[in-house]
Amino acid sequence: MTKIYHKNDAAISELDELQYHVTQQCGTEPPFNNAYWDNKEPGLYVDVVSGEPLFTSLDKYDSMSGWPSFTRPLDANNITEHSDDTLGMVRTEVRSKYGDSHLGHVFPDGPEEHGGLRYCINSASLRFIPQDQLAAEGYGDYLPLFDHDESTDTDTIETAILAGGCFWGMEELFRHQPGVINTRVGYTGGHVPDVTYKDVKQGDTGHAEAIEVMFDSSQTSYRDILEFFFMVHDATTKNRQGNDIGDSYRSAIFVENSEQAKVADELIKELDASGILPGPITTEVTKAGPFYEAEPEHQDYLQHYPNGYTCHWIRKDWKLKK
Repeated sequence: MTKIYHKNDAAISELDELQYHVTQQCGTEPPFNNAYWDNKEPGLYVDVVSGEPLFTSLDKYDSMSGWPSFTRPLDANNITEHSDDTLGMVRTEVRSKYGDSHLGHVFPDGPEEHGGLRYCINSASLRFIPQDQLAAEGYGDYLPLFDHDESTDTDTIETAILAGGCFWGMEELFRHQPGVINTRVGYTGGHVPDVTYKDVKQGDTGHAEAIEVMFDSSQTSYRDILEFFFMVHDATTKNRQGNDIGDSYRSAIFVENSEQAKVADELIKELDASGILPGPITTEVTKAGPFYEAEPEHQDYLQHYPNGYTCHWIRKDWKLKK
């Protein structure tokens, strides 16, 4: 997950006629006569232009439509939705965020037990990477997704997006927590698209340094993730962690749904009432927006530089008593 994905002319020039028609001209391939409609191999589906990860075999099912169908994207932040009335009806088009490729449409007729959505995607917009080739192709960080046995409910995989100062230290502590599948660092919460580390450091983007934690909710809960979050950073210092000062170092929880918001609000109230923190919590709880992945040199930073800078540590006495 340390790649930077983008639309590029070189990749577009290598598309075949159908791939170009689908991805660049919003075309549709024929049903039942495409590469992946009945593919059952475990692996990852990435954008054929940018390479950004979009879907996995874990969420693929046979909708009997003749096109690859998924109950959800791998990361909702990598998909954009647009109103489409080209056929005299209103549909919801889905495109890749970084490659800006037309992928297909999402419909509200998917399996109810998996959220009720059907992402109907053109094979021509995708490249499939088998599980046993993920590492060689540079997608080894996604291998833990496939470590579950067949009895594991893939709907237990969730994400938490958190900001609490320099993202290097946050990531290093979270990666070792039970149930955490993967982590990546990036920027979110601001108003400027496609930001870089340099942009955020200048202080006028509104973005915070943040961490995205992918976890298995059958092994740990969202509340557990948040309780640990409040143990590893000082949520009582507004726009500051250690020597790092500014709104990019603010404490924030970016919630993906109302249930996450409820858990966050309740925990903050409990922590404030307990008096175990050194002051009132300043953490903002706000709706998650686009998450811009940080540059490769910032991913897994303390794995590469074990003695590198961090202002995060575990404060065991900042945990609520059960």
